[in-house]
Amino acid sequence: MDESGKSQDPEESVRPQPPEPPEQHNGPKGPPPGKKKSGGGILMGRPFGVPVYVAPSWFLVAALITWVFGGQLERVLPELGAARYLVSLFFAVAFYASVLVHELAHTVAALRFKLPVRRIQLQFFGGVSEIEKETETPGREFVLAFVGPLLSLVLAGVFYAGMQLVEPGTVPGVLLAGLMISNLIVAVFNLLPGLPLDGGRMLRALVWKITGRPMSGTIAAAWVGRALAVTVLIGLPLLTHTGALGTARPEIGGADSLTDALLAAILAAIIWTGAGNSLRMARLRERLPDLTARTLTRRAVPVETDTPLSEALRRANDAGARALVVVDRQGTPTALVREAAIVGVPDHRRPWVPVGTLSQDLKDGMRVSAELAGEDLLEYLRATPATEYLVVEETGEIYGVLSTGDVERAFVSAMARKAAP
Repeated sequence: MDESGKSQDPEESVRPQPPEPPEQHNGPKGPPPGKKKSGGGILMGRPFGVPVYVAPSWFLVAALITWVFGGQLERVLPELGAARYLVSLFFAVAFYASVLVHELAHTVAALRFKLPVRRIQLQFFGGVSEIEKETETPGREFVLAFVGPLLSLVLAGVFYAGMQLVEPGTVPGVLLAGLMISNLIVAVFNLLPGLPLDGGRMLRALVWKITGRPMSGTIAAAWVGRALAVTVLIGLPLLTHTGALGTARPEIGGADSLTDALLAAILAAIIWTGAGNSLRMARLRERLPDLTARTLTRRAVPVETDTPLSEALRRANDAGARALVVVDRQGTPTALVREAAIVGVPDHRRPWVPVGTLSQDLKDGMRVSAELAGEDLLEYLRATPATEYLVVEETGEIYGVLSTGDVERAFVSAMARKAAP
């Protein structure tokens, strides 16, 4: 009987509940628990065991760099002719190779701190290292953020030293000068103290160290990042228009001003969005400890493999359970009855269908500790994808069955409940 006093269908308690309609939220959408995240681009290799992808947007940026740098080469080295675009393409590839070195610095530091790195992606306006866990101390956070700009500064120094070994005004000289300047810009830009830039993570680490609260550091660095986005939106076109960046004011035309404004708007949008996402994810992580295997687990009843489905469902309903675990004659769990398989059996056939034909054998990774919670729980489910898991106590006693669908709904609900930044 349910609380309203109406009789309940004996099989209703183990039927999968229809998913709730997705709630609208502005937070970033992580991979659902129990599912692997796809690459999102062309796989270029696996340095240090971490896959490196090139996003489709990179080709657009590479073409833009080739066109812009080719125009500069026409003024500096007019004798190259059409070959200047080949040189420009080489510059674009070399520049993004430098960006890859920047990201590999973050990756190596993360691996050194035993933080898993899902992938590196080269994309529009740079690259990103997807580190799956937060650092445990502000000192490690500072180091993890600083190594990227540091490597870019080192590369700028290497290219500057190379410039001293070649003739200025030659193709090698121009390429080395361009790579030196571009790496210097990457380093300085990333050191700006606002999330999602490396300087923002360094600021977060400092505030975290002072206050003892990582959330305080995130809030401070995120709002500085938003202020930085507004500064870029207004300041970059203004600096260009006044000639502060090396272009004389009379030489700037309407098309140039529009390009500068568009570039500033894109950069500002990237910084503003990244700062907001960092803040939202930090608030989500505060709520992740509430996602525990114990509280999300469905109560289960043990049944032997030859038990008719209708009888197994009756026992589950009598016990107030919502899942079935197949056990051998010694009571050792061997398989889980799949919800999707139950739904596929018509009512009139359920007395004749043994639960063993609807079960999935327990494999390595399908046993989950009832004490797992938060990011540790989500990471465990991502590493061993399945639709259901057997939840056990530390003693090995069966606690129940954990459904991936239940975890996904709880994860989405946690993201939807977070306060707007």
